[in-house]
Amino acid sequence: MNQRTIVGLVAFLALCAGIVGALYIAPPSVESQPEYFQAYPEPREITPFELTSHDGDIFDNASLEGQWSLVFVGYTFCPDICPTTMAELNGIYPELKALESVQPIKVVFVSVDPKRDSVERLAEYVNYFNEEFIAVTGEHKALFPFVRNLGMMYAIAESTDNPNYLVDHSASVVLVDPEARVIGRFKPKREPGKLSVSDPQQILADMPVIISKQ
Repeated sequence: MNQRTIVGLVAFLALCAGIVGALYIAPPSVESQPEYFQAYPEPREITPFELTSHDGDIFDNASLEGQWSLVFVGYTFCPDICPTTMAELNGIYPELKALESVQPIKVVFVSVDPKRDSVERLAEYVNYFNEEFIAVTGEHKALFPFVRNLGMMYAIAESTDNPNYLVDHSASVVLVDPEARVIGRFKPKREPGKLSVSDPQQILADMPVIISKQ
């Protein structure tokens, strides 16, 4: 066997080895990241709290365990952001439920207007959008620290003697993980002339990625 033949044989074996490597040795995977979700630097534990659900049951830390919770703060008399956000979440809910996840995905509406939002009114309100959604409320002394724990806020800027008073509140949708920890939020899109509400398609795009990391 002359030198040219040996060189050719070595080159052929090297080519074969390269093909085998390409077929059977997977390159390092690039872990996908959520595109829109704003994760907090560290998951936040929620200080023990106790609210009341639209069914009249106690809603506390344990109520958030074992599920993914998309939490939105608002009130039933809200003229625009609240009903729009609830309708948008309802629109993507069938697709959220269809995602591959050991834990279910729930939507939780937190009313920060306990004076007007009775349990009965909350039940009627939330069932209008989706019977599987959960609505909760409580006294301000329980609501305020809970909402602040979520990384959101609310304020009643005028006298509640006015029956049509408005409540200022955050418009983000906060995500609580199955360990009942706040892990981040979907912030509203801000566009001139449009309501500042969280984009449901962004939530739908990022939730599979977030779930896969757990």
